[in-house]
Amino acid sequence: MTRIWDQYEREHPEARRLPAVIPLVVHHGKRRWASPAQLLDVIDLGPAAKEAARAYLPRFEFLLDDLSGIDDRRLQDRDLTPSAEITLVLLRDAPGNPQIVAGLRRRSEKLRAVLDQPDGGEVYIGFMTYIGLVSEAPAGDLHDLATSLGPDAEEAYVTTAEMLRAEGRLEGKALGKALGKAEDILVVFEQRGIDVDDKSRELIESCTDLDTLNSWFRRAFKVDKASGLFEE
Repeated sequence: MTRIWDQYEREHPEARRLPAVIPLVVHHGKRRWASPAQLLDVIDLGPAAKEAARAYLPRFEFLLDDLSGIDDRRLQDRDLTPSAEITLVLLRDAPGNPQIVAGLRRRSEKLRAVLDQPDGGEVYIGFMTYIGLVSEAPAGDLHDLATSLGPDAEEAYVTTAEMLRAEGRLEGKALGKALGKAEDILVVFEQRGIDVDDKSRELIESCTDLDTLNSWFRRAFKVDKASGLFEE
């Protein structure tokens, strides 16, 4: 946004003297923005009438940041904070994308910088929530990314998963299924009167591999202690 405003100031020097709220539209659709960016252009008048009335018609205009036409190199050239850069990357790349985590791994340093800032965990949760809602990223990939960034990122990932599942927003997705199966295992132990130690509970709740969880679920009816799930 800084660069867009700088360009606008160069084209409109009088803007430097005007205290104002500047409207900005960030477009992150798959196709380039094709609509007008000025109210004057949507007024239904013929060319001659519009030209004659131009001085009297409203000219409300907004700044447009069309992310669909911005590649990684141009995005990195912007003077952005890590949080702002990751936000724009997610807006541009996350929707419907099963490979979004691969792009985020290339920005691990930026993600780590986000986590290190005040309230960075909350910001990271916001990123993970958006990815969980709009992308097709496998839950295992998101968990692996969080693990590579450190305990605070992994904690934020678990918090995000729990929030999304509680809201019913990940129904049918791998992460939601994994969390549901983990809960089923714990319910089996509860019904059988078997106490679950903290280490076993952590292993069950943090696992995102459905095949492993299904195997543990079947074994949960047979073992006499929670840790027996993990014994060969």
